[in-house]
Amino acid sequence: MRLDKYLKVSRLLKRRSVASEACSLDRIKVNGLVSKAGKQLKPGDIITLRYGEKERSFRVLIVPEKDVNKEESAGLYELVDKT
Repeated sequence: MRLDKYLKVSRLLKRRSVASEACSLDRIKVNGLVSKAGKQLKPGDIITLRYGEKERSFRVLIVPEKDVNKEESAGLYELVDKT
């Protein structure tokens, strides 16, 4: 699944367009590397989101085949750390 779609489906970001814009502004890293919106994710990848001065990292646990409901979305990732 594409990075921008995963961020939307997992509800880490509200909309796919917001996720795409964040990628183009180099605010999202996958495994420590700045990534494009089309980056294909796999379980075990570490996504780092930068919110202003703060960064949060999440480990991808599951890459769903389709959209999931709100209750299932929290199980797609785990918080690794926050600074």
